[in-house]
Amino acid sequence: MRFLTRCMLAIAYAYSAVVLGAAAAGDISKVNGSIKVEDGQQAGDVSTVNGSVTIGVGARVGSVETVNGSVRIGDRAEVESAETVNGSVTVGVDSLVREGIDTVNGSMTLRKGARVGGGLDNVNGAMLLEGARVEGGIDTVNGDIRVATGSRVTGGIHVEENKSWFKSGHSDNPRITIEQGAVVEGRLHFEREVDLYVAPGVTLPPIEGVTPKRFEL
Repeated sequence: MRFLTRCMLAIAYAYSAVVLGAAAAGDISKVNGSIKVEDGQQAGDVSTVNGSVTIGVGARVGSVETVNGSVRIGDRAEVESAETVNGSVTVGVDSLVREGIDTVNGSMTLRKGARVGGGLDNVNGAMLLEGARVEGGIDTVNGDIRVATGSRVTGGIHVEENKSWFKSGHSDNPRITIEQGAVVEGRLHFEREVDLYVAPGVTLPPIEGVTPKRFEL
């Protein structure tokens, strides 16, 4: 996945920002330690290597990056993008991520009214959309995906073949669930076996790789 090649760049960026003082005015950067942007505050890019990042309610920041830690974006906040290697990402109610969200090992949760202008991308970890909108599609290898009622995904869903020599230990097929009142636009492309459950009344885009199963909520 494309994010795997960017992980080392994120680490290098965080170290250089601290050691060389290269961060622009308003940026917040650490090597060890969590970062919190308080409610309603504004900042530039926010990054750490070992620690979590919390963006407060109604805060406005640039990109958010960590390597070992979670990212929590409060309600009605705005960020440019969010990335972590080992950690979860939670996007609060009515918040905006202008670009995409990337993790390697971590879940993603998008609360009601959250909007992501790019895509969701991970290797391992469940993705939950609780009435949220994703405009750049969803890409995973081993993660379960639940597109709950009121959610919309533009750009389709792609589950990649696991080509790594190191298997994650995930023995079950990824479960992809599309609930009533959810919309997925763009093709559903599966390079490995998945369990695809689609609620009655949901209009399906083109599907490649598996046969969907209908279910009652």
